[in-house]
Amino acid sequence: MIDEKLLAILVCPVSKAALVYDEAKQELLCKASGLAYPVRDGIPVMLEEEARPMTEEEKSR
Repeated sequence: MIDEKLLAILVCPVSKAALVYDEAKQELLCKASGLAYPVRDGIPVMLEEEARPMTEEEKSR
């Protein structure tokens, strides 16, 4: 689980856009950049090289 206050201030390091938390996948999603950042042990890993490209389906949600 990500703290709501932390989620409110976190932005994508690539696009500077807001992030959406996907609890099931333990990822922070950025539709603007199309990247999904992992959350490991409750800690967001906000490194572009650690992010994975989102699928077209994920981008359209």
